[in-house]
Amino acid sequence: MIVPGTSSQSLAAALADELGEPLAAVEYDRFPDGETLAAVPSFDAERAVVVAATDSNDAWVELLQLQDAVREAGTSEVVTVIPYMGYARQDRAFEPGEPVSARAMARAISTGTDRVVLVNPHEESVADFFDVHVAVCDAAGCLAEPLPEGLSEPLFLSPDAGAVDLAEAARTAYGAGETDYFEKHRRSGTEVEITPSDTDAAGRDVVIVDDIVATGTTMSEAVAHLDADGAERVFAACVHPLLARNARTKLERAGIERIIGTDTLERDVSAVSVAPIVAAAVEAVEAT
Repeated sequence: MIVPGTSSQSLAAALADELGEPLAAVEYDRFPDGETLAAVPSFDAERAVVVAATDSNDAWVELLQLQDAVREAGTSEVVTVIPYMGYARQDRAFEPGEPVSARAMARAISTGTDRVVLVNPHEESVADFFDVHVAVCDAAGCLAEPLPEGLSEPLFLSPDAGAVDLAEAARTAYGAGETDYFEKHRRSGTEVEITPSDTDAAGRDVVIVDDIVATGTTMSEAVAHLDADGAERVFAACVHPLLARNARTKLERAGIERIIGTDTLERDVSAVSVAPIVAAAVEAVEAT
């Protein structure tokens, strides 16, 4: 049975269709003191697949509660799907005395599940923090599906060298084009410096591919460089369209032709579902 968190209700429904499993009735509530409650009052299944993006602190608590709720209801197996894992970028202590937040969250989740499925965590090494088996899905290829046919000499760019594999996966899925990357130097949590790619973008359609668009700063600066280089159209494609604060406005003002994301985070730009690749991972997990 598929158990949705509040941030993943559409994806959970799509996953239920893919797996041919029922969707659990889930109730979400909040007490007067601010504490949350997630319950599965009529749950009755041997396996629970909890699907919950952790894009807020409340979502983290809700995920832990759902894991515990299905155990309390008597399920014998819990598979936890985390389409978007918050705190994954804090994968090491960047300054003395800082926590490794991704490790802390992974340990907490591990106590209530038998297996975990992640979709494009910011660093794949995050999977090592869990104390249970982890399957990692790559959804970058899905980003090519909503792109228009016949892009003009398409160029797939990643904002830095670390994300070039995502750009290559999207280009391969699209079936045409070149790949390259910008040099990115982060000055703070919200400020980055972008050095343009050597590849000539003049007169070409460009797709900037990244795992997460959070504040939109990196993407909008990249678009400014591409405009200066004479690019024709610029598309922003990301697995996780977090789009925090004024990110959407930044990108629209920068002149993005279209923003494309997946439903790991349910936004109006979530044009493609990761349900098929997550279903394959869940089925593979079941076979292990």
